[in-house]
Amino acid sequence: TEYLLVGLVEGAAGLTAYPMGKGSGSVTTFSNADGFITIGQHREIIDAGSRVSVQLLGRGIEAADLVIIGSHCVGLDYLIGELLRQGIRAKALHVGSMGGLAAARRGECDIAGIHLMDPVSGDYNHHLLNDSLSLHSGYGRMQGIVFRRDDPRFAAAATADEALAAALADADCSMVNRNPGSGTRIVVDALLGERRPTGYGVQTKSHNAVAAAVAQGRADWGVAIDTVVARYDLGFLPLQAEQYDFVIPRDRLTRPAVAKFVAVLQQAEVRERLRQMGFRLA
Repeated sequence: TEYLLVGLVEGAAGLTAYPMGKGSGSVTTFSNADGFITIGQHREIIDAGSRVSVQLLGRGIEAADLVIIGSHCVGLDYLIGELLRQGIRAKALHVGSMGGLAAARRGECDIAGIHLMDPVSGDYNHHLLNDSLSLHSGYGRMQGIVFRRDDPRFAAAATADEALAAALADADCSMVNRNPGSGTRIVVDALLGERRPTGYGVQTKSHNAVAAAVAQGRADWGVAIDTVVARYDLGFLPLQAEQYDFVIPRDRLTRPAVAKFVAVLQQAEVRERLRQMGFRLA
């Protein structure tokens, strides 16, 4: 028997349970969860759309002013903190860009954070919109390979390609991966092709979790954004620039908390702080 932490979101069809994952960052995951479901001993997966019973962790579901579902970013963490300082309580579920986009299309969130590249044009996020969704510009960031500075296997690497070659040359050099459906996982899979290095099946749900796993020696390398490496004193070699934006269902735009989020994004002091964190704003 397994127990899976979930976050609950109110949608048009009632409550939807989103899996919160397990492993790296599990303390934070527990603090953000609303409850858990029980998975029987002889059951490996629960199909999307299945009806489940949720055991609440507290006396009830804590209502939030704003529900944000999608990709994790430390910039979003900062924005959520700033919203709280300005009186808006946000609930964030990190399920990856594709999961956030699907939630926005189903009307299960107010905002979805995404970074998904159009393989044809190379542009980010615009190609995924429909008439029910609006796109609000966030900021640019850099994805790259992270590793411990004192790891001799990466000492001679001057580019991400060289770092990847060094990692793949040693079967004992283990990676830490990202969750399926995340924009970063798409980057990782494009980078690796058919190759499956040691640790490929070890998944985390945030850039911080990737950096922490590498810094603590639980993995030797991974893919994360440059703004998390300084905190962990890691080496970083850039792979590609990308755009992290916010998708908002058009019927949510007039909600006070959503309007506040859009306004906060444009505040000069907020934009300056994002620049100081290493993000790129137009």
